[in-house]
Order: sequence, then structure tokens, then C-alpha cells
Amino acid sequence: MRKLFGTDGVRGIANQELTSDLAFKLGQAAAYVLAGELSHKPNIMVGTDTRISCDMLECALNAGLCSVGADVMSLGVIPTPGVAYLISHHKADAGVVISASHNSYEFNGIKFFDANGYKLPDDMEKKIEDFVFADTKLPHKTGARIGRIHDVRELSTKYAEFLESQADRDLSGMNILLDCANGAAYEIAPKVFGMLGAEINVINNEPDGLNINRECGSTHMEGICSLMKSGGYDLGFAYDGDADRVLAVSENGDLIDGDRMLGALAVNMKKKGTLAADTLVVTVMSNMGLDALARKHSIRVIKTAVGDRYVVEEMRKGGYSLGGEQSGHVILRQCNTTGDGILTSVKIAGIIKEEKTAASAIHSIMEEYPQVMVNVKIPNDRKKTVMADEDITRRVREIEDELGDEGRMILRPSGTEPLIRVMMEGRDRELIDMKTREMAELIAVRFGEEA
Repeated sequence: MRKLFGTDGVRGIANQELTSDLAFKLGQAAAYVLAGELSHKPNIMVGTDTRISCDMLECALNAGLCSVGADVMSLGVIPTPGVAYLISHHKADAGVVISASHNSYEFNGIKFFDANGYKLPDDMEKKIEDFVFADTKLPHKTGARIGRIHDVRELSTKYAEFLESQADRDLSGMNILLDCANGAAYEIAPKVFGMLGAEINVINNEPDGLNINRECGSTHMEGICSLMKSGGYDLGFAYDGDADRVLAVSENGDLIDGDRMLGALAVNMKKKGTLAADTLVVTVMSNMGLDALARKHSIRVIKTAVGDRYVVEEMRKGGYSLGGEQSGHVILRQCNTTGDGILTSVKIAGIIKEEKTAASAIHSIMEEYPQVMVNVKIPNDRKKTVMADEDITRRVREIEDELGDEGRMILRPSGTEPLIRVMMEGRDRELIDMKTREMAELIAVRFGEEA
């Protein structure tokens, strides 16, 4: 049974669950697994976000990497997709990002990328985990074979230049508001939009180690939406802590989520002939309104399990060029190997400039079906029992049969919390709200902590 890796690397409260000792061991194991059992002296890139614990964990991780003979290319604070891009373009053997993404500052995480800039598959994560928990220690190097740390923070400029090169046109004449979440985008996002000629205003770009994602960024959209409503801006973007995802805001202050951005990109790319196989890859949590938009434009939609890694796996398997999640992970695989918030925002701004329209046109591109979600507190050791229970699955089928093509229900265990998420979607808000709460109560009564 896996004990460390979740849906996006190893995460936990820094210095409590994710300790320096664990970071050291992860560094050793990752170097050994990702560099072919250290058949050569590998170069491994390491980047961080802005949270206070990154220094501590990076020192420990780097010590582990160097102890088994890996050289570290330290990138400093840089968005997760920046690490993914630089790995493949500078021929590193692997990459590591120290970040807990959208979580608050007391959490941190460690996630790994292979030599091609892709997140690791489950089997490779399992190998790393096995070495971490193994009784036998990996061989330490001595003398000249010990690894060294090289400061390569200047490479972030190469990533910024790459982002600029992906713009289809300059953005002069556009007034854009950026919320950098006091995270990894705080320097590079304003720099890129400035390079493209946009007039920019920036909020939440003064990280102090404690304020990352604090009432700002893509998980707290109230601030940027309110500012957009005050007028004067053409478009707004809010990133999460490691800038691998983004949400947008129209000139009227309306939220433009990942589904709407994916819809706009898919339609634009199909028109240009760059949407591979006329196919869009999303997760089961994407709104049914996106399916309706896709049908209207003869675009096929493939759905995966929740998690951008599963979207990327499907895209690689089928050779598809566009995929993502409602949360704002957008993967443009012809450009980068993972979700890239700044790249996505450059592309969305480019569509608005190209089509000489307003951001509100992207907000209204699809009809959003109402969604209702209720979290049911369930002990972790009962989650699988809930998902396999015949009475529960039968009741889900009965509800979906009742809704027909007008709705659906999804039960999903949280990957990080003791919760079962009950989500319903459909045209009739009152009906789906009633059915969602009915199912949540059924699960709670049968399997909750007091059951």
C-alpha cells in the first residue's frame, strides 16, 4: 500500500509530516530511481515556491541528492511548469518541485518530473517510496563522486522567453490585472505580460513566506473579481501558489473557470487546425455545459479520473494537444508537458486580442449547468467500502436514470482528506440539491464516524 505519494507528489504539514529527514530520503531515492540506479552522475533540477519551509526542505532534499552522487541545478523560486520546461530543454535527468500548490503556507510538498518533463507514473513513484521505507540504505558517494549544487536561477529568464515566444500576437492596448497569490508567479508573470506589451497592474506579489495563497490567488477569487468590477481592466488572471493553474475574470468581474478557458481554446484551435484529432481531454468533474459546447463544434471529449496527471497520461496515449481541469489546470501539450498558468493566460489574452472581442465573450461561451457538492466526513479506512457498496452504487444508478441526459451524480473519495465528495450536476438546481443531500445523508448514516 502506498504511504507517501498522493495525487500530486508527497504533501503534508512542513516539519511535522513532511520533515527534513523525509526530504533527505526522498532525494536519495529519487536520484537513484530517476537516474537509472545512478549508472552515471545525474543533473537534477530543483525549484521552489515562496513558502517559509522551502529553504529547510530544499537543503535537506539537496543533501540527499548530493549524497548519492547527483548534481543539483538550483532554480530558486520558479513556477512548477518552469521546472518541467527547463528539464527537457536543458537535458537534465529529472526535476523536483518543492511546493504545496494552492495549500496554505504551513503545508508543503515534493513532486518529481522525469527527464522529459512529465510527472511520474504510479509505478515509478512506488519504486521511490519502496527505497524510502527500505531497511537497506542506498550507497553514499565519497570523494570526487559526491554531488554539488549549482545556482542556475538565471534560467528562469529562459522560461520567460519561452512564454513570450508562445504568444500568437503582442498584447499592446490591453489592460490586464494579475493576482500572483504571493507565490511562484510573483516575478515572472508580470515580466512576461510586460514583454508582450500589455499594461499591467499586479496584486499579491509581495511574498513573505507566510502569505502564499492567503485570501488571494485562484482559490480566493473575491478580491480580483471585486477589483475587475471597479472598471478599467480588460481581463484579469489569478494564479495558484506554484502557478501551474490559473482562473480568469472578465471585464465585468465574472469568473472564467477552467472549463470555459478550455472551451475557448478548443474552439479556437479547431478553427486553426491545431486541435489534434479534434479532441479535448478533461476530467469527470468538468461541467456538462462543456460537453454541449463541444458537440456544437464537433469536438470529441474524452474524460479521465480527477487529477491533471491523468489528463496528461490520456493526452500522451492518444497524441492529443489540449486538456485540463475545471480548477484551471490547462495542458497545451504542444507547448509544455504540464499545466501552465502563465502560458494559459497568455493564450487566452491572445484569443481576445485576435478576435477583437471582450473577455465576457469567453465567460458566455458555454451554458454552465448547476453543480452541487456536499462533503461527507468518512474515516479514511472506510472510503473504499463506501465506493464498493452495492446499495450506494445502485442508488446512484437510480438517480442518474431519473435524470436522464439532464444530469449526473459522481461520488469521489478525497485524496488528501477523510471525505467522500458527493457531486451532482443538472439543469434543475432544486432537484439536484435535494438528491445530493439525500445521498450524503445515506452515506453518513451508514458509514460516517458515528455509524
